[in-house]
Amino acid sequence: MYQLLKQEGRARRGEFTTVHGTVQTPAFMNVATSAAIKGGISSLDLRELRCQVELCNTYHLHIRPGDRVIRELGGLHRFTGWNRPILTDSGGFQVFSLSSLRKIREEGGTFSSHVDGKRIFMGPEESMRIQSNLASTIAMAFDECIENPAPRPYVEQSVARTTRWLRRCKAELDRLNRLPDTINPHQLLFGINQGGTYDDIRVEHMKEIARLGLDGYAIGGLAVGEPAEVMYHIIEEVEPHMPADRPRYLMGVGTPVNILEGVARGLDLFDCVMPSRNARHGHLFTWNGILNLQNNKYLLDERPIEEGCGCFACRGGHSRAYIRHLFRAKEMLGMRLAVAHNLYFYNTLMERVREALDQGRFDAFYREMVPVLGRRI
Repeated sequence: MYQLLKQEGRARRGEFTTVHGTVQTPAFMNVATSAAIKGGISSLDLRELRCQVELCNTYHLHIRPGDRVIRELGGLHRFTGWNRPILTDSGGFQVFSLSSLRKIREEGGTFSSHVDGKRIFMGPEESMRIQSNLASTIAMAFDECIENPAPRPYVEQSVARTTRWLRRCKAELDRLNRLPDTINPHQLLFGINQGGTYDDIRVEHMKEIARLGLDGYAIGGLAVGEPAEVMYHIIEEVEPHMPADRPRYLMGVGTPVNILEGVARGLDLFDCVMPSRNARHGHLFTWNGILNLQNNKYLLDERPIEEGCGCFACRGGHSRAYIRHLFRAKEMLGMRLAVAHNLYFYNTLMERVREALDQGRFDAFYREMVPVLGRRI
């Protein structure tokens, strides 16, 4: 499971052992929503880009090709050719994001497919069965992601229901892991802390779910419109009540600066579509800040995206001018090279964070990089 190797302030350096390998933390999980990174990045590429954990989405894979199809094909690892850990999101966020088409009740949530409009019901047991069919390394509990801001009475009701759902998730996954034909009987379960922006609700919910002895804990329902300062404050309030001997996951976050702020506040795992999504629009992360490769100033720029970068876009001799041309010509290769660079940057950012923690200089690294990584160049 999780072993804390070193700590500097609240920042933690650890190892998280799973049936599919050991994850060095802090770590960024690369988002492959439909079992693929948008931008033409393969599992072989991900290994070269220094990815440790891939994140796939339960809802999208349930819609297509279908979780039963993936089960017939041996689970997500065989299906994708990825032999390292995979985390599957529960589908709860889709209930939130498809809010205009949803209906939430005690049993679960009913909402319409974004593909064909078909009505779909998903509750705790359904989510666990789908994730068991997918055979991911880590299953996320089914929860309701609350809109920020939301009225306190609704948040209280929603969090209480999410807790009841979590108990049902645990019971169902325990049952599924005991079945003789389960592909991954060692599937882990992470619970999710909710509570909007109400400190006391967040803290009480974290205390309650910590008593369930789950394999890991996440903070959810942030980075959905609230100011970054509010997010950081919520983390500071909740983190002291998260079990120290379990991995801690900040869901859907975020920018390189957000991640450094999360590490500094004691969190271990992060995910976000930002590196791939921004790359597909020509916005690239570097150690000097963020550049927009579609700007005219790169028309004749023969330099790689970043000097000394080890990604295959930079070391392969592809210039900024060339990749800019690919974007302007709408060639798929442009997106592929840009996505590869951004994922490599995020994954090596985490390597540098771990190295700084190993050497007892994370605070200096944090202070040096936070003013730089978010600036436009």
